[in-house]
Amino acid sequence: MITERQEKILNSLIREYIDRAEPVSSDLLKKRYSLDVSPATIRNDLQELTNQGYIEQPHTSAGRVPTEKGYRFFIEITFSGNLYKFPNFILKEVEEVKQKIEKELELAKELARSLEQIHTALHFNKIEEGMLFDILKIMGPSRITYKKNIDVMKELLDEFENF
Repeated sequence: MITERQEKILNSLIREYIDRAEPVSSDLLKKRYSLDVSPATIRNDLQELTNQGYIEQPHTSAGRVPTEKGYRFFIEITFSGNLYKFPNFILKEVEEVKQKIEKELELAKELARSLEQIHTALHFNKIEEGMLFDILKIMGPSRITYKKNIDVMKELLDEFENF
């Protein structure tokens, strides 16, 4: 069980970590969140939160970062399960991640279709440079290396056929 002060420190630490994506120090929490205790007291509370598994310290001289348990506590306590209470920046981030995942899934489907075409073409010895080019477009945005990659893929396919 954490105290009210520890809850405030944990909440502040998680908000700061979300904004900065860097370990958070006791001095930073003291300055930014106007905590009315000394940095040493904050460090003691951070150590207790670490012992309870809400935060962790990546290495000895670093600040603290939230753990999965800490994030869960933050969500449960701060938002009490009500989606409409989430700040807009969190909802926006969730939507962006969702769109990225959907895009990655679509790219994976395209890659699977292309690999199936390669498999079929291998079976009938009908590999075309255009097909390899299409696969490389799916795999990455760097057009500079397409020709080199096509040549490498052809060599690998030739070796595979002669295996």
